[in-house]
Amino acid sequence: MTTRQVEHDIIVEAPAAAVYRLIAEVENWPRIFPPTLHVDHVERGAGEERIRIWATANDEAKTWSSRRTLDPANLRITFRQEVSTPPVAAMGGTWIIEPLSGGSARIRLLHDYRAVDDDPAGLKWIDEAVDRNSRAELAALKTNVELAHAAEEVTFSFEDTVQIAGSAKDAYDFVNEAGLWVERLPHVASVRFSEDTPGLQTLEMDTRAKDGSTHTTKSYRVAFPHHRIVYKQVTLPALMTLHTGRWTFTENDGGVAATSQHTVVLNTENIARVFGPDATVADAREYVRGALGTNSRATLGHARDYAENKR
Repeated sequence: MTTRQVEHDIIVEAPAAAVYRLIAEVENWPRIFPPTLHVDHVERGAGEERIRIWATANDEAKTWSSRRTLDPANLRITFRQEVSTPPVAAMGGTWIIEPLSGGSARIRLLHDYRAVDDDPAGLKWIDEAVDRNSRAELAALKTNVELAHAAEEVTFSFEDTVQIAGSAKDAYDFVNEAGLWVERLPHVASVRFSEDTPGLQTLEMDTRAKDGSTHTTKSYRVAFPHHRIVYKQVTLPALMTLHTGRWTFTENDGGVAATSQHTVVLNTENIARVFGPDATVADAREYVRGALGTNSRATLGHARDYAENKR
């Protein structure tokens, strides 16, 4: 059996420890890997973990599992696909983060792989795919790691919670059935919703602002009945470079606490254009918090009415 070993690398303007942390902590992946929608831990042990990844490929949402070994002392992460797709017989690799002078770091991405039946044509196909994907991934990673490291001051999260005297399932159903929002939510003008794979959803909608204008958003959502829906917005307004969120439904003595959470990275380059030359990051933050929170609270309020009327 022929095992091919290849390496790609890139230098980033961020400290090695920060780069390692961003790659090691999978909750960061929607920020640093553009195709990644969501990552969950399936198993976690001492330095070992199994993760499930939801990501887009050619504008389609996909999911798969991978095993990883974490070595924070040496800034190394090894990974191995659990099930490979022909012509790949096996695929794995290692991330190695090396500190450089001046607070920068080198990211090395190693791959090892085999082709089914050692087929030369299959191996050539894998060679080309790994080379193309690794170069593209490292270039995107450089951009987004540097942004994520620099963007801590313009990154913020917030949430709104509504107590519902009803069931978690009914409140969840209201948010999950987004294809019906044009009938159920006054601020939604139109909806395009699809769920070709159960739990993997594409949601595009036109929403009305207070001034009567409408704007279009597109998100990919991952649904976990009947307690959580996570999403990543892929069409972003001028003031944001990232918007992810989740809806959670937690049963308690009074019924269910329904929460909408948002994480946002502000686009500082557009603040002056939108608000004027004297505007600050705080102005943009307050505006985005207000706009997103208003729609979320409206949706939660209608979810409460729906669930309580179901009792």
